[in-house]
Amino acid sequence: MPSSTEVDRFSFADLESFNEFLKLQHLPLADALPANLSAYWETLSWETQQASGFTLEALQTAISQFLERVEIGEDAAIHSLDVLRGRDKDGAPEPHDLRFEPGDVVCLVGPTGSGKSRFLADIECLAQGDTPTGRRILINGQPPANVSRFSGESGLVAQITQNMNFIMDLTVAEFLHMHAESRNLDNASEIVARVLEEAVSMAGEPFGPDSQITQLSGGQSRSLMIADAAFLSPKPIVLIDEIENAGVDRNRALKLFIEKGKIVLLSTHDPILALSGHKRMVIANGAVTKVILPDDAERAACEKLQAMDAVIAQVRESLRRGERIAL
Repeated sequence: MPSSTEVDRFSFADLESFNEFLKLQHLPLADALPANLSAYWETLSWETQQASGFTLEALQTAISQFLERVEIGEDAAIHSLDVLRGRDKDGAPEPHDLRFEPGDVVCLVGPTGSGKSRFLADIECLAQGDTPTGRRILINGQPPANVSRFSGESGLVAQITQNMNFIMDLTVAEFLHMHAESRNLDNASEIVARVLEEAVSMAGEPFGPDSQITQLSGGQSRSLMIADAAFLSPKPIVLIDEIENAGVDRNRALKLFIEKGKIVLLSTHDPILALSGHKRMVIANGAVTKVILPDDAERAACEKLQAMDAVIAQVRESLRRGERIAL
């Protein structure tokens, strides 16, 4: 818990930054930058202090975490994500240090149990040599601060998996507006409409703003979270674990993340997804053994597979409509 002397050490560069913090905490904005946090706290009525859910000490902690997140770049640009080599399941060193940059789509391939999910987990927890692989993660060339690792909300990494379920009994519109409001967006309604439009286009199954999120199909819910992560989440790194069987338009999803400048790492067994990335990492026995850049021949193969996949999708829809099939 911060000591009383730490109150006087709290400082923001300007009133705008301080009010941005207060806005995020749903606290009254300040008319002037206070000398310290106690000075601001004493301007609030007892009722406002109680309704805020904070104590002065808890607010001090929240400010420390906010300032540290700003310092490490939660809302600043992420220029690079480095994964420094670890070791395989036998303890042998990995052959590659890896660097990823905004707009990169990196596909992880390998047999079940080879270590694809572990690689994603190392990034999710911003590992610092303290996981079974011994890998270390750098953000913009630097180790992440502890607050971004252990606060439960790094502000850097979003994850989308096959096994996602909603537990809140909300409509799609209520869910999206709640997220937009938490981000204090000025054009929330416009962005919510765009998220819904993109989600429906990716899912291929119509649903609307009044649909209950707990009633969405697997493809609809994952499409909603992909669009939400692209438009509403500030997190610059997106981890995707085997969404190929979730009923999502895979190419549209990847294009959306590329347009938003996200670093995307996805684990997949799907050949179209594997060939669609900017690079492909082969994982075996817990280690990255190969990094492959696609060439013209692979790009041509991917286009052929996409054409075949489109035919299969048409047949699937015909079967759903009860039609006979003739190819």
